Amino acid sequence: MDVTDVTRSADLPEPRRLGALARLAPEPMKVVLNWGRRYSLWVFNFGLACCAIEFIAASMARHDFIRLGVIPFAPGPRQADLMIVSGTVTDKMAPAVKRLYEQMPEPKYVISFGACSNCGGPYWDSYAVTKGVDQIIPVDVYVPGCPPRPEALLQGILKLQEKIAGESTAERYGSAASVSELRSGLVAPPAPGEGTR
Repeated sequence: MDVTDVTRSADLPEPRRLGALARLAPEPMKVVLNWGRRYSLWVFNFGLACCAIEFIAASMARHDFIRLGVIPFAPGPRQADLMIVSGTVTDKMAPAVKRLYEQMPEPKYVISFGACSNCGGPYWDSYAVTKGVDQIIPVDVYVPGCPPRPEALLQGILKLQEKIAGESTAERYGSAASVSELRSGLVAPPAPGEGTR
């Protein structure tokens, strides 16, 4: 390595670091982790009304969202990382949606599929309809329509994948104030001079 190589590397800008976790996960590792999450989404379908039929059509051979890395029909919420809420969410069904969302492991994502799930749809003024699933769980992507076509769901999945690709581990899991808090449960290594006897 000659002097010119040293000056070139010194002129490069320092990569942007966010939060305490950025030191624990280098940039190439973040890209690999986001790539893995992006193309291995296990879907937990919460079909409540007619939009569920369009969701099923999107998973069939004609539209085939498996080619995008989306695996339909996870056995249960503990194996899924994407919840697609399709249909009218009633006030009676809202606690079940929230409970199943809370059973999903992190990282987890939600697509609100259809007008009823987005804002209540044609039933927005009903006393029994929740005015959007985002009132009970956080939503990442909204797919409009009544009912939306399967192509709209494919577009929503692509938007979610773009969002996952741009995620930062520090932003998503940056609730810990410092690295010392992250390592608080770990056993400290022995100090120099302390050896085996």
